[in-house]
Amino acid sequence: MLMRLLGAAFRRPSARPADGVASPFPASPQPAAWTPPAADAAELMRNIESFHHLTHLHYQASCWSIRRDILAEPRNAAPLRLEPCGYKVYSQSDEDGYIAEIFRRIGVTNRCCIEIGAGDGRENNSVTLLMQGWTVRWVEAQHQLARAAQANFGEMLRNGRLVVVDALIDRDNVPAILASLDLPAEPDLLSIDIDGNDYHVWEAVSSIRPRVVVIEYNAKYPPPLEWIMPYQARHGWDGTDHVGASLQSLANLAARKGYALVGCNITGVNAFFVRAELAAADRFQRPFSAANHYHPARYFLAGSFISGHPPSLRYP
Repeated sequence: MLMRLLGAAFRRPSARPADGVASPFPASPQPAAWTPPAADAAELMRNIESFHHLTHLHYQASCWSIRRDILAEPRNAAPLRLEPCGYKVYSQSDEDGYIAEIFRRIGVTNRCCIEIGAGDGRENNSVTLLMQGWTVRWVEAQHQLARAAQANFGEMLRNGRLVVVDALIDRDNVPAILASLDLPAEPDLLSIDIDGNDYHVWEAVSSIRPRVVVIEYNAKYPPPLEWIMPYQARHGWDGTDHVGASLQSLANLAARKGYALVGCNITGVNAFFVRAELAAADRFQRPFSAANHYHPARYFLAGSFISGHPPSLRYP
């Protein structure tokens, strides 16, 4: 298929020498200087775009097949597992479905959420909740992203349902920032995605006791390995494995804070914790251990979660 697509684009009129034998080269004595006609260039671009489209479809089909096989595994097909409930609306991959199912099982109270590391609002764990009428607070360290979020959600900012804080959060300033957001003592959801000090920031959260916590884990380190990135107040992720904390370390912290690990999404990115008393009534799959709920890094699957056309950022 690739050769047919690209071969058509490179076809061009051939010069015929006096003996009548077709030459595969243009008539110019310097082939390297030959410039294809505009029509040939346009056809080349069309064929490259077609090839890109076909390869993307093949990638998606492969990912869907992999996801189907993962979900069909006996462990993941158990009735109380969260994996079959995953789907994407505005989350990075299947987190929206996990969050919806968790609250279906435990109910909601104040419909209040704080997300630390919210980006520009195009893709995070609370945009869907915001669209459903929740009160949402975002903290974003990158100034340009925070400004974009403020620009894209003007009406929600004006009516008070959304607050965007432009700040780099760390374990020392998190109490003051949370205090400035006028949060209830027990908000329904806390999401942390800051590509580094996630463990340390959650450890420092003491003024509120969220009912549900979603936090990224470093899937490089499977259970029972314990690993925590050393604290660096001005840490910026460099794209390596020096980031976050292992699932086992987060599960240990959660247990000390009174939370149970109820699931991880199949891309191996986010872990979902529910307050222990809310998970106790056989609402989620036991045991609430890192070994039971761990998923390895399957970051390649994230691009296969599609929720329609790209977000417009035109929200009421």
